[in-house]
Amino acid sequence: MLTTKLFLGFGVFVLGSFSFENPFSPDNYIDLNTETTVVSKFQSPGKEIYADFCMQCHGANGKGDTKNFPPLDGSDWLKTKRNQSIAAVKFGQSGEIVVNKIMYNSSMPAMGLTDQEVADVMNYIMTSWSNKQTKIVTEKEVAAIKK
Repeated sequence: MLTTKLFLGFGVFVLGSFSFENPFSPDNYIDLNTETTVVSKFQSPGKEIYADFCMQCHGANGKGDTKNFPPLDGSDWLKTKRNQSIAAVKFGQSGEIVVNKIMYNSSMPAMGLTDQEVADVMNYIMTSWSNKQTKIVTEKEVAAIKK
């Protein structure tokens, strides 16, 4: 019994000395103060929603098609019409809108997203491509938007 304990103790000692990574190394921690961490935090759930509901019309690059579907990348409408942008995602959009000096008159159906999903996809859009908005859209803000 004593021999077994000594053998196991020696084995743990030997195996422990073969550790290749210091668990206390600063390389093993994420710096939560970096811009990329903040951006990716807001992009994560919204990116999937965008892929499922928005990408088909607005494109993977957010550029739209300059004919029927307006761009989201660099959109002055997103920047200057925050509440209308949220309402468009929440309730759908029809009728004329002007985005980056180009008139669009298409229809975007309501997607049936929850207020949290609307906030998530808006945060993804507003922090993707050339968009660098810093004020996040919250579920509470979306809930306050009425038809």
